Amino acid sequence: MKLGIVGLPNVGKSTLFNSLTKAGADVANYPFCTIDPNVGVVAVPDERIQKLGEMYHSKKITPAVIEFVDIAGLVKGASKGEGLGNQFLGNIRECDAIVHVVRCFENDNITHVDGSIDPMRDIETINMELVFADLEVLERRISKVAKEARMDKDAAKELELLKRVKAALEAGDPASSVAIEDEEEQKIMNGLQLLTGKPVIYACNVSEDDIPDDGANNKGAQAVRAYAAQVGAEAYVLCAEMEAEISELDDDEKQAFLEDLGIKESGLDKLIRASYHELGLMSFLTAGPDETRAWTIRIGTKAPQAAGKVHSDMERGFIRAEVVNWEVLLREGSLSAARDKGLVGVEGKDYVVQDGDVCVFRFNV
Repeated sequence: MKLGIVGLPNVGKSTLFNSLTKAGADVANYPFCTIDPNVGVVAVPDERIQKLGEMYHSKKITPAVIEFVDIAGLVKGASKGEGLGNQFLGNIRECDAIVHVVRCFENDNITHVDGSIDPMRDIETINMELVFADLEVLERRISKVAKEARMDKDAAKELELLKRVKAALEAGDPASSVAIEDEEEQKIMNGLQLLTGKPVIYACNVSEDDIPDDGANNKGAQAVRAYAAQVGAEAYVLCAEMEAEISELDDDEKQAFLEDLGIKESGLDKLIRASYHELGLMSFLTAGPDETRAWTIRIGTKAPQAAGKVHSDMERGFIRAEVVNWEVLLREGSLSAARDKGLVGVEGKDYVVQDGDVCVFRFNV
């Protein structure tokens, strides 16, 4: 899964990306420092595989991962070619979701492209550019489909949906606000790859002083949170500069640093976890002496398809799955001990895998 980090210039996008991936994207106090998208793969924080790996003395521990893309700063008029224009819009279109970094900190040494700090104005600027870009896509598609709709029922149905979406965009609402009536309409929407149809997570970039109380006294962050709740999105507070410092620490030093601040986990850990769930993803686990691993699947995936993530032969020749919750397995100390107590389920093809299931797949090919 791929998430695009977007926002106005100088809001902390590249600093955040560096913290996430330690990939070393250039950071500078001027717009468009990031011209080509930087891509990095980030591990999803997961204490479960660490604890199971320790129990099994696993040679290898493999977490689930998310791909983040640091996209060049956007300015007003980008949909018409201002700044880097459609170059960055194309990069966003390829992403599954958007992390929208919003500047909520004051710093006279870091210029703001609009001259002042106003998180809601910045959000509106980004949103309207995405709306304008989507309207261009829709107008081209409507022009093509309208000709086919006179003789084709499927095209007529698509045209009706396109007009509904266009009306929403013209009213300033995102494509995600349009009710989808069936799978066919969902397939059409997926094909359009509309920017405003993607899930959004708002990252409120605050100063270090705002971290201990989770931004409770930062008016900008609170405004972003209220807006996110209104539109059905998630919002998290973090300090990109502080996260960059934390990313250089080892695990013990990181934990001590967070404890000194009186917080349990970093803003980045919250953001990564939120990104994972925002995309409707979860993990099942496999564990043993060779490897303990988290496997990414969509929520609602059944056992044979989950087995296919491990190896295609397992899905093709699926017989059954032995399943135990990770906490139960950890408590009992081994799969055989859990099995002896009747705590391991034997599940068939219709079993829907749950987050945190430790699975052993039986198959024959």
